[in-house]
Amino acid sequence: MEYETLGGDAVPAVGLGTWQLDSRAAHAAVSTALELGYRHVDTAQAYGNEAGVGRAIAGAAVDRDELFVTTKVHPSNRTVADIVASVAGSLDRLRLDQVDLLLIHWPHPLANLETVMAGLSEAAERGLTRHVGVSNFGVKRLARARAAADVPVVTDQVLYHPWWPQRGLTQYAQDAGVVLTAYSPLATGGALGDDLLATIGRRYDKTPAQVAIRWAVQHEGVIAIPRSTSRAHLAENLDVFDFELTPAEMADITRPSYLRTGLAMLRGQLGR
Repeated sequence: MEYETLGGDAVPAVGLGTWQLDSRAAHAAVSTALELGYRHVDTAQAYGNEAGVGRAIAGAAVDRDELFVTTKVHPSNRTVADIVASVAGSLDRLRLDQVDLLLIHWPHPLANLETVMAGLSEAAERGLTRHVGVSNFGVKRLARARAAADVPVVTDQVLYHPWWPQRGLTQYAQDAGVVLTAYSPLATGGALGDDLLATIGRRYDKTPAQVAIRWAVQHEGVIAIPRSTSRAHLAENLDVFDFELTPAEMADITRPSYLRTGLAMLRGQLGR
């Protein structure tokens, strides 16, 4: 395993995402992942699966201090009091006294960003979370969030894959010391059938999925949270730290494409 430093903590560079998993499926996936050696788990209020994630954590033979657990506040919580109350609810469902990382899930057009960041800061100050961050923020909004928060904003969780490499945001985050958390690093399955990833993978005896995940985490200050429910795929996604892509391969894999990104997002909306 490799690690990125997030708020002074060493965080596993690959974790488990649970988007689109109901509570039962999340319980099964997280239980298997923890058994396989995952120590970084991501959930959200909007996913409706915090209770399943919590049951998996409670039932695992893993000490709490070995885990890094993230949840995200639903953007409908737009006041400090509502944000703090919603986090208390998340902790009840997760069966935890504290999460390691708390994010606002995405910008709400009717929310005051300064108020939202005050709510996340208040949750941190009350000990409900150790760190705070944001999700789906671009450079300008991330800069505003950092200025508004009373505590460090340690990550921005964003869509990040070879066809959506977030170059400007990546550079800003690296300069600012903010870690990027890559969700959908496999482009909602789009990476699995990519010929270039397959060709590169054969050089290292790796699958296209492993090459895509390695591409993400080989960037400075980037961690990835691929989602899977298959034991074989969970193990495969974690097995990406015994090879290193060359600079030329990293450059070749990076192929920004609105079309391929849009098709991947459509697959995600259709649950495929």
